[in-house]
Amino acid sequence: MKRKRKRKFRLAWLVLAAALGLFTIIPVRIAIAFHQTAVPQAIFVLGGDSQRMEFAAQFWQSHKDLDIWVSDYDSNLDYNRRIFQWFGVPNRQLRFDGRATDTVTNFTSMVDDFAARKLQHIYLITSDYHIRRSKAIATIVLGSQGIVVTPLAVPSWGDRSESLVRVLRDCGRSLLWIFTRKTGASFNPRLVIKISKYNG
Repeated sequence: MKRKRKRKFRLAWLVLAAALGLFTIIPVRIAIAFHQTAVPQAIFVLGGDSQRMEFAAQFWQSHKDLDIWVSDYDSNLDYNRRIFQWFGVPNRQLRFDGRATDTVTNFTSMVDDFAARKLQHIYLITSDYHIRRSKAIATIVLGSQGIVVTPLAVPSWGDRSESLVRVLRDCGRSLLWIFTRKTGASFNPRLVIKISKYNG
């Protein structure tokens, strides 16, 4: 009994020490990234709303040297591409990814691609009600890899800002990803329905 308690106590201390270390390292990595790259090098758009694509396409008109990265459901990508084409964004500057199943996986599925391209600073485009949660996830997931974001909020009408509970839940999932490379996305009820429809 005492051995089990000691093991649990040690494990708790290890987890606490790792979390404290992480919360020290992430701000330092973000500060270094911002110091090295004060101007964003790309535009990153979170899917789920065509208004975000239109906003990004219009924003690109004054930032034509930047590539646009889009993370959305795979089924939405063709429609997204058509929006950008309508606004004259060349295909060579568009990067689409359909691996995400929710907001956390928007970031975890893209972070390695950003790092491979040596991107240290990106514009993050999403709806205004969604910006707090997205920025929190970005700070943990992208920040842990030395990538800083400059958020741009797309105005929405009638949508209330997301609850603190959702923000904290997804911060927890983001921390889980750092330690295990798993996000807990399999617990997402929408994903379970999607998978069952696909398999059925």
